[in-house]
Amino acid sequence: MTILRLTRFGLDAGRVDEMLATRAVLIDAVRAKVPGLTETRLARVDDETWLDLWTWESAEALAAAVAVAPTMPEAGAAFALIRDATEERLDLVDQR
Repeated sequence: MTILRLTRFGLDAGRVDEMLATRAVLIDAVRAKVPGLTETRLARVDDETWLDLWTWESAEALAAAVAVAPTMPEAGAAFALIRDATEERLDLVDQR
């Protein structure tokens, strides 16, 4: 079953370009290390609040990525920029 991981986070308004570049590097690194990441989407709620949605082929693929993330310098660099991150994992029921 397809799994969505939604991360809501805060970001200082002056760091958007840095976050976008760091996020792109992280996505490439995750895809190189762990199979199963099918899509990512990033949305801005307001000047300092963002939603980052990553779509995974399965719960197992997401679990493998979560397990390896602490060892990835790209993850550390990306998470160092953000604040107040919360996460939700969702089973995708329908997509049209």
